[in-house]
Amino acid sequence: MTFILPPVITDLVLARNRLCDHYRSAALEFTLDGNLIGDIGEAVAAELFGLKLSPRNGTGIDGHAPDGRSVQVKATGTNRGPAFRMVDTRADHLLFLVFDLENLKGEVIYNGPEEPVIKLLPTEWVGQKTVSMAQMRRVDALVAEAQRLGRHSPGKQSLLKA
Repeated sequence: MTFILPPVITDLVLARNRLCDHYRSAALEFTLDGNLIGDIGEAVAAELFGLKLSPRNGTGIDGHAPDGRSVQVKATGTNRGPAFRMVDTRADHLLFLVFDLENLKGEVIYNGPEEPVIKLLPTEWVGQKTVSMAQMRRVDALVAEAQRLGRHSPGKQSLLKA
């Protein structure tokens, strides 16, 4: 599923793109990955899927779906897969969004239970571990439609492409 970024985020990304153009000869990328891209991912996921976001508390749960499922949101602006850390609480559901910052679009790469993705990781580790983009696409292909979060239909214009 692809979507168009909302205007307020588009403004931020366009400013980032102007920086990249201005400093192209220095090969600076001004990557937005990290907390900023993560926050953008949560905001976009909330709009796309009607999530009620939770206050930041480090539990591994970013919000709750309209049906009550706890949700973890991962996002990137690069071709790397999502990074996970050891947390005490895992979410029922995982959303992984990839942003194409050059074209002001995004794609939901994974929309399904978090457990099958976590099973791809070692049982214990220190720091962060990444699941590859290819692994995420393979696991997403195994998710039954009934397990996916449905598209939110807000009263205002949707972010999703028609």
